[in-house]
Amino acid sequence: MTGADTHRAIDAVWRIESPKLIAGLTRIVRDVGLAEDVAQDALVAALEQWPESGVPDKPGAWLMTTAKHRAIDRLRRNERLERKHEELGRETLAQQEMAMSEHSSSADDLGDDLLRLIFISCHPILAPEARVALTLRLLASLTTEEIARAFLVPVSTIAQRIVRAKRTLTEARVPFEVPSGPELDARLSSVLQVIYLVFNEGYSATAGDDLIRAGLCEDALRLGRILAWLAPKEPEVHGLVALMEIQASRSRARVGPSGEMVLLLDQDRGRWDQLLIRRGFAALERVEKIDGALGPYALQAAIAACHARARTAAETDWARIVALYDALAELAPSPVVELNRAVAVGMAFGPAAGLALVDALTAEPSLRTYHFLPSVRGDLLVKLGRSDEARAEFERAAALTQNARERELLLGRAAACSRRETLS
Repeated sequence: MTGADTHRAIDAVWRIESPKLIAGLTRIVRDVGLAEDVAQDALVAALEQWPESGVPDKPGAWLMTTAKHRAIDRLRRNERLERKHEELGRETLAQQEMAMSEHSSSADDLGDDLLRLIFISCHPILAPEARVALTLRLLASLTTEEIARAFLVPVSTIAQRIVRAKRTLTEARVPFEVPSGPELDARLSSVLQVIYLVFNEGYSATAGDDLIRAGLCEDALRLGRILAWLAPKEPEVHGLVALMEIQASRSRARVGPSGEMVLLLDQDRGRWDQLLIRRGFAALERVEKIDGALGPYALQAAIAACHARARTAAETDWARIVALYDALAELAPSPVVELNRAVAVGMAFGPAAGLALVDALTAEPSLRTYHFLPSVRGDLLVKLGRSDEARAEFERAAALTQNARERELLLGRAAACSRRETLS
């Protein structure tokens, strides 16, 4: 194996093993920052040694053992952590032989450690953007540069967020555990929110030249599937996985040959990924088996499933979608939900009915800079033959979005309205 081949192998191993490595180390040292540091030390050791010695038969076990030795070295240099050093030393001696022969912990311990790492990375004590950055760093194995590139922010900004997040968790002495009772519901909500934020940024990029950042969608799906495996009895976990699977199934059809955005009703449904759709349906069935009442994510997944079941746009069951949005508005009311409900009402009961609902939202402060509001209003006005007003709405929406592909589409729709005015 050449040096380049070895480095590619190390990179692949690191992507797979680092979340488990950091999770196991955090359980031992009780400090996610220190755990990541010693995991990085083990990676450096692999980069130095494996090109000469070759990739070990059990690279994950090698990394864990090496990281534990590095942790002992670091703790020895810190007299204030002498007791923790002794505890770590005892555990390391007891586990070293097992780690080199198979894994550093049992499958159950590994699952528990990963679940704890997800909950600590998404702790509500951290700002939402810090939770996203830390989760992608620790659980999706992305570098600081990759995270910065995905969200179009400076590398230094992401680095500062990650450093501050780890410092905050350490100073607050956040326990490395899965919460229980009412706290579990609150923390689980934060975890699901972070994963869906990552997915949404990948599925419909906030800014930049690309509509979709497939890597972020894949990372979010992987995290969601891991969480579903770790928490199989939580219906909303399966609801989120179902929603992401079904939405991701449309990714190829959302982008045209030149990278242009293709709206849902104009998409070639033959390009939708049927495997992802089947996975989404299966996850939705798991929700129903656990709990007959659908939560917010499961309701959104059920809406997405209505589109997935329709062979053509004309066959979409819009009345069913309106009913699902009614239920969602009761469970998780928000202006964005109401705006999406207005779209469904416009499709089910006519554009005038939808426009009445949209007009009621125009004074909503939280939607003032939301480009989807004038975009929806413009679409409904076009259907009502009010092209001049529609053009102004599409132009306003184009000015609000930071994504080049969305702006391109909206300006194209505004131009089409101008042509209609000229012809009339």
